[in-house]
Amino acid sequence: MKYIDEFRDGELARGLAAAIAAAAQPQRRYAFMEFCGGHTHAISRYGVTDLLPAGVRMVHGPGCPVCVLPIGRIDMAIELALRRGVILCSYGDCLRVPASDGLSLLKAKSRGGDIRMIYSAADALNIARDNPEREVVFFAIGFETTTPPTAVVIQQAAQAGLKNFSVLCCHVLTPAAMHCILASSEVHLDGFVGPAHVSTVIGSRPYEVFSEQHGKPVVIAGFEPLDVMQAILMLIRQVNDGRSEVENEFTRAVTRAGNLKAQRLVDAIFELRPSFEWRGLGSIEKSALAIRHEFAAFDAEQRFGLAYRVVPDHKGCECGDILRGVKEPRACKLFGTVCTPENPVGSCMVSSEGACAAHYSFGRYRDTP
Repeated sequence: MKYIDEFRDGELARGLAAAIAAAAQPQRRYAFMEFCGGHTHAISRYGVTDLLPAGVRMVHGPGCPVCVLPIGRIDMAIELALRRGVILCSYGDCLRVPASDGLSLLKAKSRGGDIRMIYSAADALNIARDNPEREVVFFAIGFETTTPPTAVVIQQAAQAGLKNFSVLCCHVLTPAAMHCILASSEVHLDGFVGPAHVSTVIGSRPYEVFSEQHGKPVVIAGFEPLDVMQAILMLIRQVNDGRSEVENEFTRAVTRAGNLKAQRLVDAIFELRPSFEWRGLGSIEKSALAIRHEFAAFDAEQRFGLAYRVVPDHKGCECGDILRGVKEPRACKLFGTVCTPENPVGSCMVSSEGACAAHYSFGRYRDTP
C-alpha cells in the first residue's frame, strides 16, 4: 500500500469486518483498549465500532496527552504567564483546557498574559532568540512522540548559551500508564491496541512485559481505520489461540528497537521523575520525565521555584473514569449539554484526540445503549 486512501478503502473494510465476525467466537466477549488518541479518533471518525460484532468492545484509554495533564500543571503555566511575566509558548490544544478559578491558558491570555500558540518546539526556541530581553518558557507536554523535539531544543539552547529560555516539562510515558490500568483491575481487558507514533520512537520491545508478565496481547497499529481493524482481528486470533504476544501491524513505521538516536538524545537530556500525577489515574511512579541536573538552567520549575499543587477535577466531570476506561463519554451527565468542544468542562472534550471530543464530533454520542 502506497497511498493513504488504500488504508480507508471501503471494500477492504468490509472484507476485514467479515473476517473479524468470522473469527469472533459467539460465546465469548472481547474487550480491547486502544491506548492512543489517534486510534480513538479513527474509531469514531470512520465508525469502526459499527463494523464490529456485538461481542467485541473497544475501550478508550488514557492515550490523549492533553487529556491526562492534571489541572495543577496547567495552573503552573498560568502562573508563569500572569504572575512571572514570561512569554509562555504552548501547543494549541493546551490553551483551552480548563484550569483553576475558571481559567484556561486562553483566558489567561485575554487577561494580559503573553501566551503564544506554537506548532513545534523549535518555534519556542526561535521566540527566545528573537526576544533576548524576555524570559521564554516552553510548556512541553506529550508522550514519547514529542519528547525528542523538546530534548533537541534544550540541547540547542545549551549549545547557544541562551539565558532566557527554559522548559516546563510535562512529558509522560505510555508503558507506565498501561501498567497502572492493569494494576487497578477496574476494567477487564483482553488486550491492547498499541500506540502508533509512540512506538516509532520506543519500538515494540517495551510492550513485551505486558505479554510475558500480564498475559495480555498487544498489537501495535497505525492510525488509519484499516490499521485498527487489522489489529483487532490479530488480537481476536491471539485470544482465541490462548496466545499473548506483541505483534506489529504497523511494520511500515515501527521496529522492535525503535528510534535509537531519539532514545539516546532523550536519555541524555531527561531522567525519570520519582512520580507524576496523571488526570484520572492519580500519581504514578516513574511515569514522567524531568530535566537532568546538567541542564537545570533550562528547567522552568527550578528557575522560577514552582511548586506543584494537586487540584481536583470539576465535580460533575467524568474525565477521570473515561480515561481509565471505566465509563464511556456518553455516561457523563455533562456530555453534549453543558460540556461541548466550544465550552469544555473537562480535558477529554478539548483535544481532537480526546474520547469525548471524538464521540461528539463524529456522532458516536447518538448511539443508544
